[in-house]
Order: sequence, then structure tokens, then C-alpha cells
Amino acid sequence: MIRNVLSIAGSDPSGGAGIQADLKSFSARGVYGMAAITALTAQNTRGVSAFVPVEADFLAEQIRMVFADVRVDAVKIGMIATAANAIAVAEVLRAHTRVPIILDPVMVAKGGASLLDADAVDAVRQHLLPLATVITPNLPESAVLLGMEEASDRATMADQARRLMALGPQAVLLKGGHLGGDESPDVLIGPSGTEWFEGPRVETESTHGTGCSLSSAITAELAKGLSPRTAVRVAKDWLTGAIEEAETLAVGSGHGPVHHFHHLWKGGF
Repeated sequence: MIRNVLSIAGSDPSGGAGIQADLKSFSARGVYGMAAITALTAQNTRGVSAFVPVEADFLAEQIRMVFADVRVDAVKIGMIATAANAIAVAEVLRAHTRVPIILDPVMVAKGGASLLDADAVDAVRQHLLPLATVITPNLPESAVLLGMEEASDRATMADQARRLMALGPQAVLLKGGHLGGDESPDVLIGPSGTEWFEGPRVETESTHGTGCSLSSAITAELAKGLSPRTAVRVAKDWLTGAIEEAETLAVGSGHGPVHHFHHLWKGGF
């Protein structure tokens, strides 16, 4: 049976991040993707120039309509944009807590533009974190959620992941891509303990949408019934290949997208 997965996130017209990356990731991982739009952005591979949030009641109605008709096997939450959106999403999803919910607390675009209103951080912390099966922040996002300095070593990463878990999610995958060095370690902390996922840093500018794509791939694997630990491992292996093959695409002049279908588009057509 093919699983159905819903993304609640913003739109990226250049196709590398947001809803567009989520749907590509779902398809690449073999699940049926659906989308509820939280915001429209004006962006390309060089940055974000503006975004317009969707009205909270309409966002909630998008989600309700999907659940009213379609079996939903997992939900991914990405860019939420506003406090009102965070509260609206939480109110709808509280009726569906049996479904795995993956929260990628998107706050800043790859080019540095803010994608979350300043007053929305507390709403995300208070209303969405407690609903999450897994949250997938990077180091800057973790620091904002906790009101702490950004982690600069593994010990602080693990400490911050534990602090985030105390806010309500069942598990925390804290991504260490912002650490210096040749390695890019991530740490997963959950009921089964602590596990580090090691990986070499791939030298490329094509990293647009990596966070969106990883969290979406994890969501797809959880929808298939995998444990968080196994889902993270499978998703990271796939994303590493997508980053390594990104240079085969020719999209934009800034931070290009990863190659979501690298394992399928072999040898041309």
C-alpha cells in the first residue's frame, strides 16, 4: 500500500525548497504527497525577497479538507510563517495525534532572510513542539527555540537536543551542518537513547532546500512504519546522494537545489 503524506509549509517558486521540495522528496521516497500552503514566497536560488502568509483560518481549512477525505499516514510541518498559523495548525492536528508529525522549525532561508515572524517563535514552541513525533532543527534554530547561544561542539549539541526534547517532542534530530570541519554530524535523542549520525561534508553550493528535503524524507519513511532511528538513517543516505549529484542540475546562480531524483534519472531519457 502506498502511503499518503501531507506537508504543511510555504511555497518556493524556484522549486528547490518548501512545498516543492517536499513533494519531490515524497515522490522520490515512494509515497503520495499532499500539501497545505502556509505562505507564498518570492525567492530564487539567491535569496528571498518577500513572503505573504496565508490567512490562518484558510490554512486550517486546507488541512481539515485533506483529513476529511484522505487517509493521512504522516504529516510534515515546515515554514509556518506566523503565530496565528502555528496555533491554527496545532488546533487541527490535535485531533490526529495518532499520525506521526515531523516538525522542521524553518526560521531563516539559506540566503539569510527571515521566514518566521518574531512573535511566532513562542507559538511554535508552545503549540507545535508538544505535538511532534520528531523535530529537525539546525543549530541556529535550536538556539532560537531555547533562547541560548548556538552550539559550537558536540557536547553542547547533545545538551540542547535534550533541552528541546523536554519541551514536548518525542524525539529530536539536531543537525550539525553549521559546525566547522570536514564532518557534518547530527544527533538523534529520543526514548531509545542517543545516536550520532556521521557524514562527510560535501563541498558544494547546491544546498538549497536540504533541511526541507531531509525532514520530508524522514516523514515518508515514518509513514511506511520505520522507527525514527531507521527513518533518519535511510533519509540521510538518500539526501547525501541528492547533494552529491546536485551539480548535474543547472538551476540558478546561487545556492542550487539538490537532485531529488538522483537515483531515478540515470542515463537520461
